[in-house]
Amino acid sequence: MHAAEITTFDLPLPNGITLSCRSSGPPGAPRIVFLHGFPEAAFVWDEVMAALGGRFHCIAPNLRGYERSSAPTDVAAYKPKLLMGDIAALIEATGGPVDLLVAHDWGGALAWNLAAQRPELLKRLLAINTPHPATFLRDLQHDPAQQAASAYMSFLCRPDAEVLLAENDYARLWPFFGQAAWLTDEVKAQYRAVWSRGLTGPLNYYRASPLKPPTGPDDEVMKITLPPHFTTVNLPTRVLWGEADHALLPGLLNGLEAYLPQGEVVRVPGASHWIVHEQPQRVVQQIEQMLGR
Repeated sequence: MHAAEITTFDLPLPNGITLSCRSSGPPGAPRIVFLHGFPEAAFVWDEVMAALGGRFHCIAPNLRGYERSSAPTDVAAYKPKLLMGDIAALIEATGGPVDLLVAHDWGGALAWNLAAQRPELLKRLLAINTPHPATFLRDLQHDPAQQAASAYMSFLCRPDAEVLLAENDYARLWPFFGQAAWLTDEVKAQYRAVWSRGLTGPLNYYRASPLKPPTGPDDEVMKITLPPHFTTVNLPTRVLWGEADHALLPGLLNGLEAYLPQGEVVRVPGASHWIVHEQPQRVVQQIEQMLGR
């Protein structure tokens, strides 16, 4: 089976945001949208999209603030509702409801919101190492282990985080990936090219998010409640989870069935948060299973 060619295009949205996108496969084929996380960019899906061999029309946007996509400097421009609106507008502008939405990390945060609140825009969801907002809130409020694992978020919210992360060839960013065999010189160059365009947009996701580890019993996050109708996903949903994720602990999967009536969880022992890089063929396999190919 041949590898599909990856092409790029810029997509202006009605809200004034432009998303730089990567795509593969023929328009008219079953459509898949891929959403990346931090500190990634759309290129992380290239191997997956190429392996799908042109059988699907794949679109991977660089999220607001990343790569060549619009990057407002105001923190308020990165509120979850606005970010979700970008993806809704992209789906509508590229042909309407997608057959599958695939999302990792921060992209997953947008995907969970979209699937719960705009289910008419997608038929299925594949969420990869991205916590459901209800279980994430629960564990941020009550689980000391997850609070400790999420402590890095406080650093990323610092006003000088961009400067500190960029120092000495991003010496503080590379450790996010751990001792990764996939982090070759070529992949590092792709990351440098993205990060060199600026880190303020990506960091503003953390600054604008209400979900952060609490600093005390009176912290704002302790007062948040999420009504079930706001977080329940009534679509066929699969959660692919690398169990060796040090930032997002497996406890986040507990109780997930309450919010996913049509959900299933696929656990991958030994795989880390960066399973898209580590095991792209496993991601391809999940996609093929979900789309019946």
